[in-house]
Amino acid sequence: MEKKYDVIGMSLSCVDILNRIPAMPPVNTGAPILQYSTQGGGKVASGIVASARLGAKCAFITVLGDCPNGKFMLQDFKDHGIDTSHIIIDEGKESAISVVLSDDATHSRTIFHYPGTARKYTPADFSKELIASARILHISDCSDASFQAAKWAKESGVKVLIDADKYTPELDEMIHYIDYFIASEFYYESKFQGQGSYEENARKLKAEGPEVVLFTLGEKGVVGVDETDSYFEVEGFSVEAVDTTGAGDVYHGAYAYAALQEDWTTPQRARFCNAVSAIKCTRMGGRAAIPTREVALRFIETGEIDYSEIDQRVERYRRIGV
Repeated sequence: MEKKYDVIGMSLSCVDILNRIPAMPPVNTGAPILQYSTQGGGKVASGIVASARLGAKCAFITVLGDCPNGKFMLQDFKDHGIDTSHIIIDEGKESAISVVLSDDATHSRTIFHYPGTARKYTPADFSKELIASARILHISDCSDASFQAAKWAKESGVKVLIDADKYTPELDEMIHYIDYFIASEFYYESKFQGQGSYEENARKLKAEGPEVVLFTLGEKGVVGVDETDSYFEVEGFSVEAVDTTGAGDVYHGAYAYAALQEDWTTPQRARFCNAVSAIKCTRMGGRAAIPTREVALRFIETGEIDYSEIDQRVERYRRIGV
């Protein structure tokens, strides 16, 4: 069938209320806020924004409350050209929010999350026909809805990309439905417990069914095994990081876009995603500094980041919190 979308994503979505502070204060004291911003958050939610910003035609599946935060998220998806017709509004309910503290002293972040009262999406909220209308399905968990969507995708010849941020036994059951298995350091450490090399463990996972297995290692870069069964390592980019919130989410969204570029090898795709994620980290939040394709490619070639449009987005998100 003709593909209506390049990427369909499905996950929970939230609003990130971001604050940058000098250091985490002791109990019963306080700290000045150096910088603040209000942006959309969520693993695939921010990933789908990255895919769309880079040039993919996208749709998103989730449930939002009809509260101001839900309306903000819905509009933000629309502003990025994402089809929101499959987003359900749960009347009278509240969407999730996260308060994020980025700490200059340790370059770490602390997240306080309120899940909201809006219901979670279920397999009844979408159809096989919808899933089949995409070239790539982007998921991040092993919920009943994600499992059903991945099965339908496999039956329909749709590639499935998963953001395996943390290890759970359910991932072992789902892995044969996954084409692009992209796992974090946290997944890797929990799954393999110090046993084996990156290459050995990537090959173990690939033997379970995925075409590509990648382990994202933060500023150290990415390692993995590609479609040709070749092991590779791609170094990360050195930037002055302001905030790592959403770095992994954006990486996965960038990979969904990169996977659509048929003339790019998997190591080239991984390097592109490293660049997109690195640029994101130079500004606060998971979305403000997501670059366009052109900005990312120029950074790869020259090491220079064009902030002219990025900083307009930074200011727009900052004003939302005023």
